[in-house]
Amino acid sequence: MESNPYGIAALWNQGDLLIKFVAILLLLMSIASWYVIVTRAWRLFKLRKAEHALTDFWHTRSFAEGMGVLEANGSHNPFRHLALESKAAVEHHATNAEDLHGQINLADWLTECLRGAIEDSAERLQGGLAILATVGSTAPFVGLFGTVWGIYHALVGIGVSGQASIDKVAGPVGEALIMTAFGLAVAIPAVLGYNALTRSNKGIISKLHRFARQLHAYFLTGSPVAKSEAATNGGGI
Repeated sequence: MESNPYGIAALWNQGDLLIKFVAILLLLMSIASWYVIVTRAWRLFKLRKAEHALTDFWHTRSFAEGMGVLEANGSHNPFRHLALESKAAVEHHATNAEDLHGQINLADWLTECLRGAIEDSAERLQGGLAILATVGSTAPFVGLFGTVWGIYHALVGIGVSGQASIDKVAGPVGEALIMTAFGLAVAIPAVLGYNALTRSNKGIISKLHRFARQLHAYFLTGSPVAKSEAATNGGGI
């Protein structure tokens, strides 16, 4: 069976070290972006399941029982982390009244601790998104660079051979253009994945803020604040 004189295999065999380096770089960028997309999407899927436990949390008879409900949906979810941080903040404030933070009103101290916990969770949720943003913005240009270099390399070879017929030009130039297609094939999933994950993360963070307001009210008044349009759309933690 005769090998195809055109296509990806011919591009790899005829390309110089720079073309091969660009191809390998695009492959590594694709692997990295898909790894981030798959792992973060799976984590968000598990967090979606943990969200449903929030209603059950407030229908338990004690805080310890509610923590058991959250732990049953994963010990590393941000809602459990937020609940633990709020309880720890209240206990620390009560047992260290002589420290500087003991002079801060409990409501203000709890608010700041909850904000810090939300910021920590938001930072973890956004982990890996910088990779997608970098791949999405640079992969097309990396592919374009490979195309430009490939065309230059092909034209130099044609010039040296002295044969400028269409079959001698179309093959090498067409093969070089494949690098641009590779760049786009790497960048498009990265951009789509970045947008989807960012949108999902915003939804999780919004629910964390709502849960934080409920915890804030629970530890100060003994009952969770009822959801309202003002609480959802207005200020607060």
